[in-house]
Amino acid sequence: MKSFFIAMFITACSVITGGAQTFTFGTKTDPSGNTFEVDSKGFVINGRHTLPVMGEIHYARVPEKEWQREIRKIKAGGVTVIATYCFWIHHEPVEGQWNWSGNRNLHRFLQVCKEEGMPVVLRVGPFCHGEVYQGGFPVWLVRKAQQDAKIYKLRSTAPGFMAAVQRLYSNIYAQANDMLWKHGGPVVGVQIENECRGPWQYYMALKNMAVSVGFDTPFYTRTGWPKLNGREEFGKLLPLYGDYADGFWDRKLTDMPGDYPKAFIMKDTRISGVIANETFGTNQDTKMEKADLQYPYLTCELGGGMMQAYHRRINMSGNEAMPLAICKLGSGSNLPGYYMYHGGTNPYCSEHTMAETLNSPVTNYNDMPVMSYDFQCPLGEMGQPQYNAFHQTRLLHQFLADWGEELVMMDVDTLSEHYARRGCFEFYNDYVRILNEQGTAYVRPVNMPWHGHSVTADAQPFCHVGDTLYFIPIKGMKPVVKIDGRSYRAKLNKSFKVKDVVVCVLSMDMARRAYKIDDALYYAVNDGGILYKNGERIVEEYWKDTDSSVSYILKRKAGKPRDVKLGAQKVAAMPVDDDFKEAEVYAVDVAAISDTGDADDLFLSIDYQGDCARVYADGRLVQDNFWNGKSMLVRLSDLVGKTVELRILPLRKDAPIYLQKEQRAVLDAADGTALLRLNGIKVIKRSTL
Repeated sequence: MKSFFIAMFITACSVITGGAQTFTFGTKTDPSGNTFEVDSKGFVINGRHTLPVMGEIHYARVPEKEWQREIRKIKAGGVTVIATYCFWIHHEPVEGQWNWSGNRNLHRFLQVCKEEGMPVVLRVGPFCHGEVYQGGFPVWLVRKAQQDAKIYKLRSTAPGFMAAVQRLYSNIYAQANDMLWKHGGPVVGVQIENECRGPWQYYMALKNMAVSVGFDTPFYTRTGWPKLNGREEFGKLLPLYGDYADGFWDRKLTDMPGDYPKAFIMKDTRISGVIANETFGTNQDTKMEKADLQYPYLTCELGGGMMQAYHRRINMSGNEAMPLAICKLGSGSNLPGYYMYHGGTNPYCSEHTMAETLNSPVTNYNDMPVMSYDFQCPLGEMGQPQYNAFHQTRLLHQFLADWGEELVMMDVDTLSEHYARRGCFEFYNDYVRILNEQGTAYVRPVNMPWHGHSVTADAQPFCHVGDTLYFIPIKGMKPVVKIDGRSYRAKLNKSFKVKDVVVCVLSMDMARRAYKIDDALYYAVNDGGILYKNGERIVEEYWKDTDSSVSYILKRKAGKPRDVKLGAQKVAAMPVDDDFKEAEVYAVDVAAISDTGDADDLFLSIDYQGDCARVYADGRLVQDNFWNGKSMLVRLSDLVGKTVELRILPLRKDAPIYLQKEQRAVLDAADGTALLRLNGIKVIKRSTL
């Protein structure tokens, strides 16, 4: 049997020498004899340390027919491990009636991951959160807990609840059983629960249950926040950490409140004070216990982007993700794990929203869009590349692919807020979202060994191909490369040779087009193009505006702007369905655009300003959006052959919501007491070469 993803992790490597196994995990060997282990540094494949990159995508939020292409694009971005939630509410909406079809076909998703050589960490819950209605708990289960808390108390060892979880785990396992690592499949890890204080006995009951139904995997994890109530048993669950550049969940309506700027500094603690602070408070204990530091430093939730809640309309530039990763790597992390890496769309439900709301009995923390879960991450809701986030992180990931095995064995030698050194690599960041957008983040080599020589550079390592070292420029630095103590000024995109060291510093334009595939460098034709393999063929995907605009007719002017009230959590509550009776309504004509290409590759980009917008096809909601300054994207395939309506609500100037300064200026400049404007609808096309 082929070793289907070993090559995804290993290039140059470091061999483990000694060290006692202190973790109580499952089978580490696959049918071909490949081993997958965990030690105090991180992951070890076939006795070799590795430094993977993990990215989150939710299969139920992405059309099944797009899974393979999107996973190939995720790989092109340098991600080497997939993380995904199994949302209970998506699979058992009615007690005893399970749905594993279409977008919910977990087995098929894992099969695609196997075909594409992508290992998977399954996040099986029972509580997931993920901005899903009731954290993923089905309505029927929540009702039972409300009626009989003694038997069905959620997130406890109550007998009825645990019996329901047993059925959940058994059904997930039925989808994944032949896809475990020990069977030659992609599932290498299982996350138990999420964002839970414990008690530890609850965690152990869940882990033991998962193992008993068949989840025998090389490792098991939990999210490392909040700090647990009571003592845990070391080595039973790997704590994985996270940090975010901003949070839709914050209750304050100001720029970068609380500890968000601290996400952009190097620090000797792994625990963030900003994750889930609407639930656990803003004064979380971020001190590390001695036992915590014996675990490898791994992350599962670095902010690849951020959603917008109704009360907090964050607009991410895409420049945030790479500095976050630089800070964690410099601080000693050996797994950048992004939440999210690929956005998605919530499954439609006629009975209730599938998104978190202020009005639900569980996770009544924030009002989220009903359908959209774009997250402004490297690959957005429809798979569209968010240019800055995708390419900036991709360049860093390629460095990790080629030097990660060395880096994982390097301890942190020097650490300050903006600077860290691990062995022969220096990490620097002074970028802070909004507060210092002109800052820079980079990694540079200092006396890095290469073929018997020493290399120092005022440039960031990108990759090595054959004997050639490729670098990318660092903002504000001249591209000087020092070989064996002698300095050489590089000319961009021109290779030069000193002794037997060949160096090329790519311009940023060329670097963003450059992809290392099968130990060769290929360049995208289009700016922002994504190169990935389809069998033996290299495909380029690119997204472009077309010359087509979409015609629309005003059917009804908006009524009086609604009075925005505070909801259950004392933040602005989003409009309900009845509020859209006062919306401005447009009939959108999509008949003509379907002739410009395959509807699956065409998207409407709706440029509007106001409170929020919804698109209906034959009366059914297919997309919604809270205005944050960016256009709203809609799949044409959801609209073809249907009567399409766009409904926009005006935004009152006195609405108690957070807007960034650029959007606040637009609102303040609007005539009258509210803002509502439709600037136009254009067509975006996804193409391949």
